[in-house]
Amino acid sequence: MNDVTFLNPGFFWLFTLLPLAIGWYIWKRKQQTASLTIPTVNGFKAAPSLLAKLKPVLFGLRLLALSCIIVALARPRSVDVSSKSHTTSGIDIVMAVDVSGSMLAKDLKPNRMEALKDVAEEFVGNRPNDRIGVVVYAGESYTKTPVTSDKELVKQAIKSIAYDDQVLEDGTGIGVGLATAINRLKESKAKSRVIILLTDGVNNNGQIDPRAAADIAKHYGIKVYTIGIGTNGKAMFPYAKDAVTGKFQYRMMDVQIDEALMKQIAKTTDGTYFRATSNSRLKEIYDQINKLEKTEIEEQKFYNYDEKFRPWVWAALGLLLGEVIARKTLYRSFI
Repeated sequence: MNDVTFLNPGFFWLFTLLPLAIGWYIWKRKQQTASLTIPTVNGFKAAPSLLAKLKPVLFGLRLLALSCIIVALARPRSVDVSSKSHTTSGIDIVMAVDVSGSMLAKDLKPNRMEALKDVAEEFVGNRPNDRIGVVVYAGESYTKTPVTSDKELVKQAIKSIAYDDQVLEDGTGIGVGLATAINRLKESKAKSRVIILLTDGVNNNGQIDPRAAADIAKHYGIKVYTIGIGTNGKAMFPYAKDAVTGKFQYRMMDVQIDEALMKQIAKTTDGTYFRATSNSRLKEIYDQINKLEKTEIEEQKFYNYDEKFRPWVWAALGLLLGEVIARKTLYRSFI
């Protein structure tokens, strides 16, 4: 009965009348059979028969029948719910991620790049109805994965993001990163197109002016959310590789982020600039963007009801019929 609901549960209040019926039966019990007054019953002394002892069962059958009728009136039924949904206002999103060497700085744990990957992967999981792509950039840029609805592919692309000075020229080319992201979205037919542009430095490389790229994004109706990642003050930055082990060596350096540029890009495209100074703040930013960019979903639900009152009606009829047959046969009276 776990999956059964009742259409008219108010009828269960009728169960409160059953104790009254029982009290009435007990009070009137002796008046329900004919009686004969005689001077003495010594000649009739005998133990009551089993049939006589079982006569109250007839009243029990009637109570059970009434109980079944009450349950039937409450209309028990189970429901199978199926739903069909479709996105009425889809969003295409491209995450443009700075992968320059400074993203290995350890002011976020374990470093900026790994912290970003964890948060970005969770963000993708929270956008099941949108298409998402990934662009990475340093001094140059390329598309890690095009805009796609395959979330597992996007998550794998994010997991594989790494600093590699053999693939991209080091440096921070904010303009080229933004331009590549725009190329991924400019032909999109989605009603809303968004770029999440993340950097931890100052534009110092690339052939495209970030401000010009922002104007292009505005022309195509693409909104850009910009994120500056890095704590305030100083942080442990990689500055060289150990010649023997090949591991990065770190030292304290000033954190430099061109916040004025990031704010201008966001303002030009009707976006917002955020500053992530910690792992928790970075997660809050992505959560906030997730709430700002809502996808409209239309859902239709279909209910298939299986009525279950009929067995209770048949049970009530069977119990009443059993009582009537017993009264007309086993308990038939000649008086």
